[in-house]
Amino acid sequence: MPELVFFSGTMDCGKSTLALQIEHNRSARGLAGMIFTRDDRAGEGKLSSRLGLVTDAVEVEDGQDLYAYVVDHLTQGGRVDYVIADEAQFLGPDQIDQLARVVDDLDVDVYAFGITTDFRSKLFPGSQRLVELADRVEVLQVEALCWCGARATHNARTVGGVMVVEGAQVVVGDVTRSPDEIGYEVLCRRHHRRRMTSASARAGTLSPDVLPVSPV
Repeated sequence: MPELVFFSGTMDCGKSTLALQIEHNRSARGLAGMIFTRDDRAGEGKLSSRLGLVTDAVEVEDGQDLYAYVVDHLTQGGRVDYVIADEAQFLGPDQIDQLARVVDDLDVDVYAFGITTDFRSKLFPGSQRLVELADRVEVLQVEALCWCGARATHNARTVGGVMVVEGAQVVVGDVTRSPDEIGYEVLCRRHHRRRMTSASARAGTLSPDVLPVSPV
């Protein structure tokens, strides 16, 4: 039976690489896929991996009906054997419903890839709807690591290397941006709570935290 599958994880855990691998495996077997993406690091209409792999994709716009897009492609004689939706956290909840309808009404597998929570540890609306609707939620096993070496579970937004917890939910950046730009860093829960990035940790070696001790 066709499925809606949500592949989830932090930034830097290989989601887009897996999406490209699924595309390669299926297209190599003669299947025809449709790829949706939004705000990819490589630019409009691209699905890219940090490993340097890239392919063309349909750039999703606000309010776009993804079910209608697939149906229109089919009625014009095109084939769609599967759908890949990368950066799915940026899709609207209604667009996730449309992807579920592609599975249920058109009998087409849909593979969605995205991060679950934003830099404030709040669910993206698109990711929340995927968790609610998906036939399967797969947490990727390639673990991203915090600067301390622990498993990274949270995404942090940084400005000049300093973690910020306010601002718009969606601001395009990357883990490879220079320290002076808006960027992102994956952290373990402990260091996300303490707002301690790799940059602030280096600074902290000069003035380490001490346990609070009351004077006797």
